[in-house]
Amino acid sequence: MNLKFAIGFDIHKLVSGRKLKLCGVEIPFEKGLLGHSDGDVGLHALIDAMLSASGLPDIGTLFPDKDPQYKNIESIKLLKKTLELVEKQGFKVSQVDLTFICDEPKLSPFYEKMKKLLSENLKLAPSEIGIKARTTEGLIKDLKEEAIACLCLVVLNKHES
Repeated sequence: MNLKFAIGFDIHKLVSGRKLKLCGVEIPFEKGLLGHSDGDVGLHALIDAMLSASGLPDIGTLFPDKDPQYKNIESIKLLKKTLELVEKQGFKVSQVDLTFICDEPKLSPFYEKMKKLLSENLKLAPSEIGIKARTTEGLIKDLKEEAIACLCLVVLNKHES
């Protein structure tokens, strides 16, 4: 068994007039994440970790924000394309661990929905997916701009032929 590990990170500013999507799940909130795509920091961190662990270029190289085909794209579509690329490299996702960093909204009511969506799309047992959130105890609110960040650890298993 040949395991590969990588960490992904993403952060986007919260703004009015956008829907908030995290790990492909729409979260009811008065603000959403600003981005060229839907701004889903959970999926962006996961995608970057998967690409890094498999030796592929990063998300900005493969899905550039200057390319109009990615304008407002749902990040779940980028995840599906990434999984195809990772599988072509001979890897299977073995484990995912996501940590969201935000003061609001409260994300724990949505963990199971996020896990289910990731499990289905990654062909991975829900027990191999960790999702949690940590607050900054108000530090983000004290900044000029509010944001949500996400760290992701991914483990890939290389299938030997």
